Amino acid sequence: MAGRTVLITGSTDGLGRELAVRLAVEGARVLVHGRDAGRAEEVRDRIREATAGAGFGSGADSGPGSGSGPRSGSGSGPRSGSRSGAGAGCGSAEVLLADLADLRAVDRLADEILARHDRLDVLINNAGLGGGPPGSARQESADGYELRFAVNYLAGYRLTRRLLPLLTRSAPARVVNVASVGQQALDFTDVMLERGYDRSRAYAQSKLAQIMFTFDLADELDPAAVFVGALHPATYMATTMVREAGVAPWSTVEEGVEAVLHLLAASARGVPSGRYFNGTEESRADAQAYDAQARRRLRELSGDLVARALAPGRA
Repeated sequence: MAGRTVLITGSTDGLGRELAVRLAVEGARVLVHGRDAGRAEEVRDRIREATAGAGFGSGADSGPGSGSGPRSGSGSGPRSGSRSGAGAGCGSAEVLLADLADLRAVDRLADEILARHDRLDVLINNAGLGGGPPGSARQESADGYELRFAVNYLAGYRLTRRLLPLLTRSAPARVVNVASVGQQALDFTDVMLERGYDRSRAYAQSKLAQIMFTFDLADELDPAAVFVGALHPATYMATTMVREAGVAPWSTVEEGVEAVLHLLAASARGVPSGRYFNGTEESRADAQAYDAQARRRLRELSGDLVARALAPGRA
């Protein structure tokens, strides 16, 4: 990972936070994404300490981006260049702020990354919401979409689409979608779960949607340019999401980190793009993920939802 630029969404807590520190220690320039500036800066400080201990110097090198301001140019900070440029091999961190429950904020985040960086070697779509505490009611995003579907799937779909040209120019690049073994087929007559909301279903369908998107991307992209994979990192890791659900942890966050790193290295082992892993083992997703017609319907729905949210004149 030395000298590579890595974006990890949702990297201020749990799996994302530990991945950010681990990859920075391995020499990556980590783009730390979160909603809260204080928490993001804490991760940046932790990376500074960890990379200094690893002999990489001060580590963190950039303050928080707004994730919500206008598209910025050279005055917004240094652009990341080639892997062989200055600082290659020295882990570092840059903070980017955005609320993924708002597709306009997702677009502003993409704008900021495209303005500040000449390359992006790895995108890890990790940000997500669990089902919530027992008895949780249905919630909506800023765009009026069911919240788990919006944050866990649609935000990553839009962000990845926006960043694909940059990823392709950075070949060989990698996209990892952090999904779950908890999956449930989408009912295309009620994707927003307006009839009989169930928190577990909301979470599970959003995670299956991530896997379906993974398979579509793999079909679309040259694997030599962009390798794509999805995984269930570990079961009930000791994270805020799991504790909020009232579940006793079964796994450590470190197990999840190892699973993600294993997938990041999969292409070097000859693993084909577009595979789903349960931990470090290739596995089988829900049957709907392999249904080309269902994936087509999800593509069309996703495009429609994004277009509606970003339509001119929409507040």
